[in-house]
Amino acid sequence: MLEDRRLLWRLKRGDKEALRGVYEKYKDNMLTVATSLLHDSGAAEDVLHDVFVSFAMSAPRLKLRISLRKYLITSIINRVRDRFRTKKHHVVELDEVGPISSNSEGPEQSAILSEESQLLAGALARLPLEQRETIVLHLKADMKFKQIARMQGISISTVQGRYRYGLSKLRTILDGELKK
Repeated sequence: MLEDRRLLWRLKRGDKEALRGVYEKYKDNMLTVATSLLHDSGAAEDVLHDVFVSFAMSAPRLKLRISLRKYLITSIINRVRDRFRTKKHHVVELDEVGPISSNSEGPEQSAILSEESQLLAGALARLPLEQRETIVLHLKADMKFKQIARMQGISISTVQGRYRYGLSKLRTILDGELKK
């Protein structure tokens, strides 16, 4: 947190290395969230870069009331929502989901993990955006339900319901896929 404040202070004074520092510190986490929501690594990278360009342009007048990490994750979520609004819920088929790499050892284990990751990514893509977003924010961005509720402007019980129903739908989808 202190490091983020120092980076923002330097950034407001025109230090380009501070922007690089923010980017290096948060890009992986932001890209993971964007990719999990969009299921398209190219589109996720576009969203990430759009957010950072916007962030760089607004940095001199930025006054954060939340942590820098939460601000950037919220920016990613909002940009993803904008994409969905303009594309009217593009449904991703399992064939369209790209491979997800792993750091496992051995080709057999890698193949198994890749197949499981593709099944999970495909199932996640079939969830309604609200449920997918809640699951991704909770599991991938490590956000608490209270934080998600505040960010989305809804009650904690609604967030918990979306999470619970989303996980239930994921189980149902994955059970159906595994029985094929």
